[in-house]
Amino acid sequence: MLALSSLLSLFLLFIPQGAGIGVNYGKRATNLPSPFQVAQFLSQNTIIDRVKIFDSDPTTIKAFANTGLAIDITISNDLIPHLTKASFAQHWVQTNIIPYASRTNISRILVGNEAISTANKSLILGLMPAMQNLHKALVSVARQHKIKVSTAHSLGILSTSVPPSAGKFKDGYDTAVIKPLLSFLKATGSPFMVNAYPFFGFTVDTLDYALFRLNNGVVDNETGHVYANMLDAQLDAVHSAMKRLGFTDIDIVIAETGWPSFGGESEVSVTMDLALDYNKNLIRHVISGIGTPLMSNRTFETYIFELFNEDLKSGPASERNFGLFHADLTPVYDIGILKTEVTPPEKTTVTNSTNPISDNVKQWCIPKLNADKTMLQENIIFACTQVDCHPIQPGGFCFNPDTIHAHAAYAMNEYFRFYGKNSFDCYFGGSGIISTSDPSYGSCKFNS
Repeated sequence: MLALSSLLSLFLLFIPQGAGIGVNYGKRATNLPSPFQVAQFLSQNTIIDRVKIFDSDPTTIKAFANTGLAIDITISNDLIPHLTKASFAQHWVQTNIIPYASRTNISRILVGNEAISTANKSLILGLMPAMQNLHKALVSVARQHKIKVSTAHSLGILSTSVPPSAGKFKDGYDTAVIKPLLSFLKATGSPFMVNAYPFFGFTVDTLDYALFRLNNGVVDNETGHVYANMLDAQLDAVHSAMKRLGFTDIDIVIAETGWPSFGGESEVSVTMDLALDYNKNLIRHVISGIGTPLMSNRTFETYIFELFNEDLKSGPASERNFGLFHADLTPVYDIGILKTEVTPPEKTTVTNSTNPISDNVKQWCIPKLNADKTMLQENIIFACTQVDCHPIQPGGFCFNPDTIHAHAAYAMNEYFRFYGKNSFDCYFGGSGIISTSDPSYGSCKFNS
């Protein structure tokens, strides 16, 4: 019996590189488990492969030693002015990084959080020197290739984001602050990190658009691109803003994104079901390799906000309820990141028979009857980058019936057959199932 994580890991071998599912680990809450318990739980019981923490607490950093999880360490905003002094930056690295770097997989140092959006001049003017000094400190100990320096930005750094092709950084910040920062990121091989929240941008009319559900889409009249979800539009607005400054080859990382599962009476569309929908669909989308209209065929390293509900935070109730897990490490809701045992697809049949499938029985990969249509559309796009899908194109012998389910069945089965009919080749994020009944019809023949 294979673990879900094993199937997913094998599935990920066939998508473009660059994806990674992480989680933000905040600790402004009561009765949280120890950092060691958290580290062991994430490494042993989930498919999470990276964690972003909001401090440089040595106990937390040490807790992730030998787990293999990539750790992003955040330096608080109040330290930015001090880090403009090279000696302070050198001391900080020697104290907070070097003692742990040999055992803990420290991936990045993030200098502050949304510092530019604070409108605090000392933070904004100090950000770039602080990042440069930290990088130099890493160079002095030969850690610059292993550990990168970056910072996370609010989408508030954009003056224009609609349509996505018109994305632009705020005047006054663009050339004076953002452009030097982008130059630094490009020179050091570091990503541009953004906190992107469709939750804060949706209206009642655009809820499906925000949740990656089927919707009519939003057209960018300048490019003709149709956006099927709000996150893609937000990311492309950032991409367009970077392009205006001459940068098109810097990776974009989603440093925070999420949806709360509970809110106050006045907070609309804040439910556990919607949080489940958003985060489940988010994972499927960012690892699909489809990318965005302006950044096609790309995956996006993504950090879900957040690991736990943080009951000590101020603000509306939703601010305290973004967590995926309760303090006892039980899920608030299950988005499929837990490592649970499942029946291997090759032992599954869509008939009522309880007998296992023998090796000489023909098998086909088809979508589950209740599979999400958006997921099936992404399955088609993904599979058809690997196999011949001309039969389901207009005029092809399997074009009719012209439905997502029928086209997905053909594409998924061709992918399954081409790669050797292994169980994981029919996984497709949990939307595929092995059948012993030939799905062929009329002139449309499915290979087995």
